[in-house]
Amino acid sequence: MNSSAPIGVFDSGVGGLTVVREIMRQIPNEQIIYFGDTARVPYGSKSRKTVTRYSEQIVRFLRQQDVKAIVAACNTASAYALDEIEKEIDIPVIGVIRPGAKTAMDVTRNGRIGVIGTEATIGSGIYARYIKEQNTEMEVLGKACPLLVPLVEEGLLNDPVTDEIALRYLSSLIDSGIDTLILGCTHYPLIRATIGKVMGGHVTLVNPAYETARELRELLEGAHMLNQSKPELGDNRYQFFVSDGADKFIRFANSIIKYGVLSAKVVNIEEY
Repeated sequence: MNSSAPIGVFDSGVGGLTVVREIMRQIPNEQIIYFGDTARVPYGSKSRKTVTRYSEQIVRFLRQQDVKAIVAACNTASAYALDEIEKEIDIPVIGVIRPGAKTAMDVTRNGRIGVIGTEATIGSGIYARYIKEQNTEMEVLGKACPLLVPLVEEGLLNDPVTDEIALRYLSSLIDSGIDTLILGCTHYPLIRATIGKVMGGHVTLVNPAYETARELRELLEGAHMLNQSKPELGDNRYQFFVSDGADKFIRFANSIIKYGVLSAKVVNIEEY
């Protein structure tokens, strides 16, 4: 595999841009191709079968772009589809669940870890299962927060409505004794300040986006696949694709990524 080939990243919508932002920061020489499934967001309320089909279509699209590795920057896709994807492709693929879970286990002081995510992610129990496999003494408390993704997708990042919904969802975790909270959806780092304010300073927030980029760097280093040369300007260093609403995506992406998202192409993902 050519080390200068791009990295493929996908998500149900815009949340995966938090992972892209971390990859840009931590592995600055890499080229990135991002696909946001904006026509079919959210994934969290859909069945395992449907999420797996969507994810497999996106992976086939990314493979046609000759990517050298794929990041499932979506907790729901990581929970439901990652195992199937790994069976079907011959390049490295990582999700966002294991990196976040590992960090939560490292930073917790009392062994009580909270997880917030979509209905699918929490219902799958994948965070609790992985953490328990590593340490049976850990206690994991999950809370589904289904309305947070659409609020983020609508750009209501600093809005009283988002504050109120977050408080309603998180109230059951506030007095639960957790000292660590995994932001188990890549949309949630975009409202990290709100979540932190609700939970209080004694709770450490774990951002799987940061940890995923770190794990990706380690994976590429181990496989001697890091891009050693910095791409020149105009080399299509960062490319963005969506399944709908390119203009809205560009506006939102530019509020998250400070590198200037100049364009996004619409792809009929159902063809893949």
